[in-house]
Amino acid sequence: MNPSVLTAIMFVLLLVGIGSGMPVASVLAGLGLFTGLAVWGMRSVPIMVSAIYGTMTSDVLIALPLFVFMGCMMEASGVADRLFMNLRVLMGSMRGGLGIVAILLATVLAATTGIIGASIVMMAALALPSMLKAGYNKPLAAGIICAGGSLGIIIPPSNMLIIYALSAGVSVVSLFAAAVIPGLLLATFYIAYVAIRCHLNPELGPPLPAEEMQKIQFMPFMRDLLTSLVPPVILILAVLGTIFLGIAAPVEASAAGAFGATLLAASNKRVNLDVLKKASQHTLQISTTILWLVVGANMFTAIFLVLGGGRVVHDAMMSVGGGNPMVVLAIMMVLLFVLGKLICWVGILLITVPIFTPIAGSLGFDPIWFALLVCVNLQMSLLTPPFAYSIFYLKQAAPPELTLFDMYKGVWPFIALQALGLLAIIIFPDLVLWLPRLLYQR
Repeated sequence: MNPSVLTAIMFVLLLVGIGSGMPVASVLAGLGLFTGLAVWGMRSVPIMVSAIYGTMTSDVLIALPLFVFMGCMMEASGVADRLFMNLRVLMGSMRGGLGIVAILLATVLAATTGIIGASIVMMAALALPSMLKAGYNKPLAAGIICAGGSLGIIIPPSNMLIIYALSAGVSVVSLFAAAVIPGLLLATFYIAYVAIRCHLNPELGPPLPAEEMQKIQFMPFMRDLLTSLVPPVILILAVLGTIFLGIAAPVEASAAGAFGATLLAASNKRVNLDVLKKASQHTLQISTTILWLVVGANMFTAIFLVLGGGRVVHDAMMSVGGGNPMVVLAIMMVLLFVLGKLICWVGILLITVPIFTPIAGSLGFDPIWFALLVCVNLQMSLLTPPFAYSIFYLKQAAPPELTLFDMYKGVWPFIALQALGLLAIIIFPDLVLWLPRLLYQR
């Protein structure tokens, strides 16, 4: 059968299967298996097995569950609770101060957990009640929680970056270094947006009452602020610093981070058998879900590429884009954004990266720069309705007065800021490439 026809059939069946509500991993695995058997019979099985084995034997994959466990133990440590309360006091007198504190805390959590659901649920429990009680605009409060929680998908250690590195065959260490500035840039955009909006319209994010601020005793407050801020900062520097400086590989650093987070929880007397059991179960659940998606996607992409689907997509994009690299890049970015409204980011990443990476290479794009374009684009999928993970997580943890309409309304300004961040790193590639070049002379 003509490769173009087979490519069209596989994509249509993929969208139909996912649209029917079936698990993405099962759709990918089944479509790869049955298409391979239909075209080549049992000769297709070794192709799929080889693709799965090549990914599953990667040492980098071991870091995934260890970073997840590190995040679970950070959640259990109680550090976020104390840090939020202290930052709340520090910046509560500002217009929009609570919203800025929420984004700052989300940035710290992003560098210690990397688990989007955990970050959003934690932020919803800590920051959302304070903002609503202070009279914050509900859509703004919802947008802050969703956007801040989504930073963990970009700021290392990020599960998305690990999976991308496996799919594209690039260095996860370089990806971690490249993602630091874009992640902090997005956090800065969010903070600036909240500060400006609340300054122009104080009713959106009023400051805390002066009476509450006057009750604070300076020295006890500073002592508590430092003891809540220093431990997670040390943990972040220890994990990412050892990776960036080449002292430890991501696997060793993730193991040290998991151990350090457990010690931090133990120092706060938050470790017991139930906590360890819950953290282990959560780690197992998240890791196995992602790994099953990896298996299914490898089966799908192996058959798709061998059938010539990659070449069909490449030729189609070159034809539509007229061979102009930036037009082809724009087409890929639009496709990723549209897919993000329909499919979870893991599925998109595992399907598109093996197809788009050779196209990006043929156009002369730096693989690390292109990787961050894909990842920042997919961060928008966490906020973009209808398939918006951040909103689903927030809905589960939000009080009844915060409606789904408030959440949908609140995320759109932050989606626009994410698009602005994406445009910034397209126009200024050094936002991505400066740190990897500095550290690794790449």
